[in-house]
Amino acid sequence: MAAPGRSPCLAPPGGALPPPDRRKKKDANILEIPSIPNPFPELCCSPFASVLSASLLPKATSRKKQVIKVYSEDDTSRALEVPSDITARDVCQLLILKNHYIDDHSWTLFEQLTHTGLGRAIEDHELVMEVQSNWGMEEENRLYFKKYYAKYEFFKNPVSFFPDHMMSFSSETNAAISHSGMLQMFLNSSTYPEIHGYLHAKEQGKKSWKKLYFLLRRSGLYFSTKGTSKEPRHLQFFCEFSNSDMYMSLTGKKISGAPTNYGFCFKPNKSGGTRDLKQLCADDEQSRTCWMTAVRLLKYGMQLYQNYMQPYQGRSGCSPLTITPMRSISENSLVAMDFSGHRSRIIENPTEALSVAVEEGLAWRRRGCLRLNSHGSPTAMSNIAIHRSQSWFHHKISRDEAQRLILQHGLVDGVFLVRDSQSNPKAFVLSLSHGLKIKHFQIVPLEDDGKLFYTLDDGHTRFTDLIQLVEFYQLNKGVLPCKLKHYCARIAV
Repeated sequence: MAAPGRSPCLAPPGGALPPPDRRKKKDANILEIPSIPNPFPELCCSPFASVLSASLLPKATSRKKQVIKVYSEDDTSRALEVPSDITARDVCQLLILKNHYIDDHSWTLFEQLTHTGLGRAIEDHELVMEVQSNWGMEEENRLYFKKYYAKYEFFKNPVSFFPDHMMSFSSETNAAISHSGMLQMFLNSSTYPEIHGYLHAKEQGKKSWKKLYFLLRRSGLYFSTKGTSKEPRHLQFFCEFSNSDMYMSLTGKKISGAPTNYGFCFKPNKSGGTRDLKQLCADDEQSRTCWMTAVRLLKYGMQLYQNYMQPYQGRSGCSPLTITPMRSISENSLVAMDFSGHRSRIIENPTEALSVAVEEGLAWRRRGCLRLNSHGSPTAMSNIAIHRSQSWFHHKISRDEAQRLILQHGLVDGVFLVRDSQSNPKAFVLSLSHGLKIKHFQIVPLEDDGKLFYTLDDGHTRFTDLIQLVEFYQLNKGVLPCKLKHYCARIAV
C-alpha cells in the first residue's frame, strides 16, 4: 500500500521501466535526420506572407483544424484543412495562392443554400466555421469561390446604388447632403438615412404576397399599415438584421412563387427552416440593390469600410482607385524578350514590350487562320477555333443563364460575356451589365467579297473575329453604353 501523501508508481504490464542509462543509450543509436534547405527562399518574402503567417501557418499548430470543401463555378471542388477561426478573406487568399490567380480584390467566398435557392457573398471578416455552423445536418449547402465585382462598388460609385427617390433624412439633417456624405451617415452609429419604398412581402404560413410600404432604419425594417404613413402608430416591425443574414434569391419565381425575379430575404442565424425566412421582393434590380446595400452598411458599419481598405493599408501613396492588382511571385519574375535578331535581348521599354506583344498576337492569329485554311473553310472554321478558347466565351448558354452568371459576378458597369445566339445559329450575343441592368447585343456575321466579318453596328465597324471585336470594345465604347471591363469566366479551384 502506498504511503500517505504519495502517489503509487505505475509500471507497464510485464515488467518495470527501463533504467535511464539504457534509454539514453537507445536514443543515441537513432540517426538524426538532417534539415533540408529551402529551395525557394524568395517565397518567404511573398506579399502574401503576412496573410499566411498570421492566419494559417504559425498558429495553426496550436489551433484546432477543420476541413472545408470549396466549389468552383463548374461544380468541381477542393478540400482545404484550415484553422477553425479562419476568415472568408483568408480562405480566398489561400486559394489565390494555390491557383496562382491575380489578386484584384474582387475574389469572394459565396454561401449557397441549395434547398431554398438562396445565396450571399460572405463578408471578408466573417468566420467560415460560424457560417457552416448555421447549416442543418440534412442540408446540402455549398461554399463557392468566385469573383464578385460589386462587393465594395458602392464606396466608389454611391450614386448608382442609392437613388434619390428612395432616400430621406431626419429633420435636423440637411436634405441636400451629397452621396459621399450619405455614406458617412451610414457608417456613423448616431445618424442614419432612411430608405423607403414599396416591396412585396410573403405572408407567414401562406403562399400569397402582399405589396407594402417599407422603411429601413437602424433599429430594423418596418412596414406601414396605412399607405405611406410614417407615423409611429402606423409602423409595424417586420424584422431586425443584427442576428440575421441577408440572402439574394437565385431562382427567381421558381421556388417561392415571387411576383418578380428581384427577391431577397432575411434568415435568422439559428433557423428552423423555410418557415423562419422573411421573404421580400422588389420591382426592379435598382430597388433591390439599394435595399440590400443599405442593410449591409447598417449591419456592419465601419467594419465594411475596413474590409474595403484592408488590401491597400500599409502602402504609402496608394489609394484603392489607383493601385494595381498584386501578381504572384512567378509572374513578377517574367520579362519581355525579343528573339527576332541573332541574339536575344530583354525589352525594358514598356511601350515597346506592349507593341511587340500585340504584333505577336496578330501574327499568331494569322498563322492559325492559315493552318485552318489549308484543311477547311477560311471563314467559319478559323473564327470558331479562335473565340472558343477565350475565357469570356460561353458556348451554348441561354439568356437566363447569362443573366444569372453576370448577376452572380455583380452588376457593375462593364461586366460581360459572349455566348451563342439561340435565335440565329450563325450569330453571337454580347451580354453586358450597365446601370444595374443586363443588356444583350447581337453580333451579326457579315460576308463581303468572300470574307466573313462580325459587327455590332450593322456593318459600320467590322471585325475579322470575336477576339478582335472584344479587344476593340475594351478600349472603345462605340455603340455600347460602356466599355467592356470585367469578363465572366468559369474558374477552377
